[in-house]
Amino acid sequence: QEQLVESGGGLVQSGGSLRLSCTPSRIVFNFYTLGWYRQAPGKQRELVASIAVGGHTEYGDSVKGRFTISTDNDENTVYLQMNSLNTEDTAVYFCNAVRNDKNYWGNGTLVTVSS
Repeated sequence: QEQLVESGGGLVQSGGSLRLSCTPSRIVFNFYTLGWYRQAPGKQRELVASIAVGGHTEYGDSVKGRFTISTDNDENTVYLQMNSLNTEDTAVYFCNAVRNDKNYWGNGTLVTVSS
């Protein structure tokens, strides 16, 4: 069973930055569409950012201009650089990898932004 492992979450003050990382246990990220999603308490899971195999990126409206998704093929890792964080960014952040009928999720990493 494939496992995605997120790291980098934590407590940060409003206006601060964090970088999340996600690595897989077996798959090679090169061949997957990768995404970061988040779920805040009482809310549905929402797309934060995604990056396709060809490098095309998409972002949720609330994070455009503040967050950046990127990959390091040598490290087989996907990152989410989060800048200018605010309290509304507080959520559990999940890594996702999709290819054809394969759809993998991590267990999430908690990001808490204090005012």
